Amino acid sequence: MLGYIVRRLLLIPLTLLGIIAVNFVFVQLAPGGPIEQIMARIEGRTTEATARISGTGAAETARPAPGQGSSAASKYRGAQGLDPEFIANLEKQMGFDKPPLERFWRMVTSYARFDLGKSYFRDASVVDLILEKLPVSASLGIWSTLIIYLISIPLGVRKAVRDGSRFDVASSWAIIVGHAIPGFLFAILLIIVFAGGRYLHWFPLRGLTSDNWEALSWPARILDYAWHMALPVTALVIGGFASLTMLTKNAFLEEINKQYVLTARAKGLTEHRVLYGHVFRNAMLVVIAGFPAALIGMLFTGSVLIEVIFSLDGIGLLGFEAAMNRDYPVMFGTLYAFSLLGLVLGLISDLTYHFVDPRIDFAAREV
Repeated sequence: MLGYIVRRLLLIPLTLLGIIAVNFVFVQLAPGGPIEQIMARIEGRTTEATARISGTGAAETARPAPGQGSSAASKYRGAQGLDPEFIANLEKQMGFDKPPLERFWRMVTSYARFDLGKSYFRDASVVDLILEKLPVSASLGIWSTLIIYLISIPLGVRKAVRDGSRFDVASSWAIIVGHAIPGFLFAILLIIVFAGGRYLHWFPLRGLTSDNWEALSWPARILDYAWHMALPVTALVIGGFASLTMLTKNAFLEEINKQYVLTARAKGLTEHRVLYGHVFRNAMLVVIAGFPAALIGMLFTGSVLIEVIFSLDGIGLLGFEAAMNRDYPVMFGTLYAFSLLGLVLGLISDLTYHFVDPRIDFAAREV
């Protein structure tokens, strides 16, 4: 098993290199960029200010100044009227004066030292931004994943034991409805009903804590935190518990019909002892081993829209804003960090399989 772990660890740098390389190529092909974003902001502010003062339109404001060349305009759209020297300084500051291969090599060597660079549009390093936003996404991911498991496993076991009953049919309809409604759509519904959107105003609309959170006592802080987390976590749970419930049910049904269960019942063991002493360990192999993957999914994919809808300043919102602003250091830095974490959790998931059932030997197969 040690050899398998070593091989998997050696594959992580190569996998990360491939992920970063593919995304780097796609970013080079995508239209727009951080310099274009800065130009658009400058032109927008200039146009708005000029229109207020002189009443001239955008076309008049964007007209090139006398004596300025058009070389910048041929490279960047919207560069008319801007000093080419100013644009050259922007390129130098952001590293765009170097060819793409050199920029890629510098990025890879920096990432090897865990230097993720500094944001183009925020006065902070990417590492500081991730550490600042991580508690919000971690709160959403950890709590929603734990609640999903606490609901899905008992419900799935109950559905397997009472397969075909009215309870099974009724709960299946509830699961189908929960699975059919996207989490972000359910989040909007929760806001409309419970967050002052139209009917009730029981929960806050945004934020992780109240403005006076630091002045509260610790019990009041815990209640305030739970009050703010209730709706976002509920939206994530609704969209995630359906598949895990059916997976648990099917795993139990498969194990219940095996010979060793019939033998245990023939020996006079109670139904509780049969289910939780014999069936549970085998049936929960896939469910428990999938916990790391479910957690990484909740942390970095499932919560993006939820963070945007509830104005939670987490990793999802950070990545969304970085993509919209073409903040490349934040985009690639977060991609690198989350890909590394995902690969490590994938290895932990395999080790969890082996821990739950030692008969599974990954060292005996090809990596």
